[in-house]
Parts: sequence; C-alpha cells; structure tokens
Amino acid sequence: MSRSWRARWREAGRRFDESGPGRLWGRLAAVDFFGHSFQLAALALLCFFPFLIIITAASGREAADVVAGWLGLDQQAAEAVSTLFAPTTNSYTLTVTSAVLLLLGVMAVAGTLQSWYRMLFDAPGSVTRNTVARLAWLVGLFAYVAVQAALGRVLGGWFLPALTGFLWAVAFWWGSMYVLLAGAVRWRVLLPPALVTSVCWTGLGVFSAHWFSAAVVANEEKYGPIGVVMVILSWLVAVGVVIHLGAIVGRAWRSGLRG
Repeated sequence: MSRSWRARWREAGRRFDESGPGRLWGRLAAVDFFGHSFQLAALALLCFFPFLIIITAASGREAADVVAGWLGLDQQAAEAVSTLFAPTTNSYTLTVTSAVLLLLGVMAVAGTLQSWYRMLFDAPGSVTRNTVARLAWLVGLFAYVAVQAALGRVLGGWFLPALTGFLWAVAFWWGSMYVLLAGAVRWRVLLPPALVTSVCWTGLGVFSAHWFSAAVVANEEKYGPIGVVMVILSWLVAVGVVIHLGAIVGRAWRSGLRG
C-alpha cells in the first residue's frame, strides 16, 4: 500500500514538473527568487530608505507619504507609518562621508536589480556601462514616483488613475529593464516582460490597498513601530517576487508568441 502511495506521489510530482505551472516554478526556484527577494528587502531597508528620507526632505516632501503611497495605505495606516519617519530635528546635515555612503547604498540596491535582470535575461554587462545605467535608473525611479503622485492628485475617480497608473508602470518597468541591461536586450524583447511585470505590480497595489492597511494598523497596535517595519519588509519581499515573476513569465510569453 505504501509503495503504491509513493508511486502515485512521484507520478503526480512528475506531471506537475512537466506542466506549465511546474516549469514556471522550476525556473523561479532555479534563480532563487525568494532568497533574492529577501536580499532586496534588507538592502532597501538599510540603504535605500535613508536615501529616500534625505531626498524627500530636500524636496519639501515627507518620506512617509511616499511609502504610504507605494503601499496604497489608508489614512490610519499612513499615520502609523509616519511614526517611523518622524524627524527629531528640522535640519539635515550631511558630511561628505555620509553622503558617499548613502549614494553607495542606493547604488547597491540598483545594482541588485541590475544583476537580477542580467541573470534573468542572460545579458552581458560592463563595469562602466553598469554604473551609468544604475545612476540613470535612480533618476528614472524618482521621476516615476513624482509623476505617479501628481497623477493621483490631479485625476479623480478610480478608473482614470488606475488606467494611467498601469500605463505609467509599463513605461517605467520597460525603461527600467532596458536601462539596467544597458541596451543589451532590444526594446521589443522587453515589452512582454514589462507588461507582465506591470500587471503583477498593479495586482500587488490592489492587494496592498485591501490588506496592508489593516496589517499595518494591527501590527502597530500589537508590536509598535517594529510591527510596521515587518509589514513594509513583507511588501518589499513581494516587490522582489513581482520582478522575478514578470521577467520569467514575460520571456515565456514572448517565446510562445514567436513559436
């Protein structure tokens, strides 16, 4: 009886491995998408968020508002997030050393995304072009955030903001892939991955709006500020999953279209 059960289990596993979802899971596991996603979350929290605080303060905005917008939080949850970024002083003084460390940290985040895309698309790269590409992507990232926030303020209702947000996400991810790959992969090859990534990104936004707000409030009540950090880390891990899923499914989709 036990042998028959094991045989059925192996047969079911073989069928899953040969199916579309099985091949997708195999490809995701091969690139260690979950471990990479945790790597991004840690780097973003340690390196990118301090840079975000300085940049938003210099531009007269609040970092908490930017993060709350990314997660699609309601007013109560946004107030919980704002406690993480409450300044103890109204002045920000940067030494040359701290400025260099901040820049190196945010470049490390861009470099992580760049190495992912090079691995996922089997693309070559060079040191000089990689550095320029990372700087260009960072400029594009803050432009994306600024335009997205402006669209949310100008457009009313839900349909137009959702439509324009999706189209803007396609432009951002399409451009991100091309820039971080330093032009090693052609635009038309990157369009399907950009579309799939944008669909996943939009889905994450919808999920965030319906779940993360409640999670932030509940965790803040139970655990204090560290509970809010836990939710933000979960969202950052989800971003890493979206990037891997979009690139892999997009490549498979393009291969299917060509076949």
